[in-house]
Amino acid sequence: QVQLVESGGGLVQAGGSLRLSCAASGRTFSGYTMAWFRQAPGKEREFVAAITWDSGTTYYPVYPDSLKGRFTISRDNARNTVYLQMNSLKPEDTAVYYCAARLGYQSAPLDYQYIYWGQGTQVTVSS
Repeated sequence: QVQLVESGGGLVQAGGSLRLSCAASGRTFSGYTMAWFRQAPGKEREFVAAITWDSGTTYYPVYPDSLKGRFTISRDNARNTVYLQMNSLKPEDTAVYYCAARLGYQSAPLDYQYIYWGQGTQVTVSS
């Protein structure tokens, strides 16, 4: 049974940093792409970043460019963990952040393309 368990969320002041973790278990993730999405209240789920399990190729959204340079996705295959480093956080980054996984290496920014999901972790950025 595949499990994705997020952690590391919390309350942080604007300008601060957080590192989210996604512990993956239940299968071998070779051949998979792992991703982070987020969903703010009243908004659709939004693609944040993705990384291929084997080569570590990363994908980031072209839009919104407000994420560019502030968020970094990485993975530690030995620990079966994917990370999202978030710097220079803004109040508009407040959302529930989800870890997701899909089979394949193509860039996949749409949530329906992912078959496994974690329960999410809340990130709240105060102004």
